[in-house]
Amino acid sequence: MINYEEFTLENGLKVIVHEEPNTELAVVNILYQVGSRDESPDKTGFAHLFEHLMFGGSQNVPSYDEPLQLVGAENNAYTTPDITNYYVTIPAANLETAFWLESDRMLSLSFDPKVLEVQQKVVIEEFKQRYLNQPYGDVWLKLRPLVYEKHPYRWATIGKEIAHIEEATMEDVKAFFRKYYVPNNAIMVVAGKVNLGQVKELSEKWFAPIAKGEELIKDYPKEARQEFKKQLKLTADVPASALYKVYHMPPRDHKDYYAVDLLSDVLGRGKSSRLYEKLVKEMGVFNSISCFVTGAAGPGLLVVSGRLVDGISPEEGEAKVDEVIAEFLKEGLLPDELQKVKNKAESSLVFSETELLNRATNLAYYKFLGNVELINQEVSVIQGVEENQLLTAAMNILTDENSSVLYYQASK
Repeated sequence: MINYEEFTLENGLKVIVHEEPNTELAVVNILYQVGSRDESPDKTGFAHLFEHLMFGGSQNVPSYDEPLQLVGAENNAYTTPDITNYYVTIPAANLETAFWLESDRMLSLSFDPKVLEVQQKVVIEEFKQRYLNQPYGDVWLKLRPLVYEKHPYRWATIGKEIAHIEEATMEDVKAFFRKYYVPNNAIMVVAGKVNLGQVKELSEKWFAPIAKGEELIKDYPKEARQEFKKQLKLTADVPASALYKVYHMPPRDHKDYYAVDLLSDVLGRGKSSRLYEKLVKEMGVFNSISCFVTGAAGPGLLVVSGRLVDGISPEEGEAKVDEVIAEFLKEGLLPDELQKVKNKAESSLVFSETELLNRATNLAYYKFLGNVELINQEVSVIQGVEENQLLTAAMNILTDENSSVLYYQASK
């Protein structure tokens, strides 16, 4: 069991404290409830741009990194379609340094035009290097708008196009910050060699004076049930042709989420999975293949992706994938197959939580989902998935009319 206690400041900042006395470290993790799904369709990539801007100096601290380096701390951040998460791992004796720095950039960024210009260039270069000039880098730039027609998951966290970042103004940046980077839109987890009284005192000192922001109503457009298969064919200079076949699935808080997650493991997690055994080992159609779920808070995707052997077209690869799925839907699970993937999922989860930082980020994320106690319940939820539940979910999801396919053909 992972112990934790919670409290909320008057300005709406939610705070979770996880005491771990068997370490000399502390983690301060701040999750802002803003991701690419919260952006305007004509101004995308802002959540990710802010991940960079938050390290460019705040109202009273010109350099965020320098004070942390002086005490031997480490920090980083990441952006998803749902959240932006910032974390600091620091010697517990220097905990207040993290509170000082995080509170100052929540209070206000420096809004230095030079910082904006520099970070725009950094993000644009990242867009080019990771998404446009890298083999298969544009897959999700193409897949998302194919799969999603209304929901803002239809663009990637990097944004729809470079122009949206290039044209971002200081007024745009200030408006985004004042809307989303406010205490009542944030969850802070403090973990490690800390105690509740200490964290309450530091939270009141450094965060309580920050003004509460507007209450946000998040009502995302709903996707209609897909009624026909969607297809997109691309040709590019890549090492091998590839297939990406995705299916709509329930959101993270749905009762069938874990059944679908385990279904993806049965089909394509590891070298003993159905798709790998049949299509890589036995038939030699694919060089590699996997199946996974996106794990989105909102309407997610079950994804089958694989790189094909030379001479096999993506369409031929899809036909073989469909054969394996059809056989599974007809014959069901093998003896002990469900328990095997349950055990793998449990061991991955338990192993990940040996790291203090992972415990802190998980506590923040489960709080974001609305059930922080899931951190202690998840193993039992996974083990509680029944065979009939998994097979019913599979029958509902793994249909051709619920699928979208990207045929990624190598040009040579």
